[in-house]
Amino acid sequence: MENETLYPKTTKELADKKAALAPKSVEAWRNFSKTVFEAGAIDEKTKQLIAVAVAHVTQCPYCIRSHSKQAMRKGASKEEIMEAVWVAAEMRAGAAYAHATIAIDEIEK
Repeated sequence: MENETLYPKTTKELADKKAALAPKSVEAWRNFSKTVFEAGAIDEKTKQLIAVAVAHVTQCPYCIRSHSKQAMRKGASKEEIMEAVWVAAEMRAGAAYAHATIAIDEIEK
């Protein structure tokens, strides 16, 4: 698969190698991530749908795969995941349009 050379498949071996290079940071990251995705004022499914949307805006293929899978595990439907992606697309496009104000401001000087 062409993308596997650009984005290597995640494996336990690679995760262990990354963790061994910065064990304290990885432990802190894992605890932070676990805490963030626990149910609170926002339920776990909604948090995963937010993560799916953000992953598309940040364009992280690993995050897209992981959080799409987690969203399904937390009860999200395929339709809900796709709607989250469309929200991300609208927000990204909206931000580009909103920033046109900066271009207009500059060219009108």
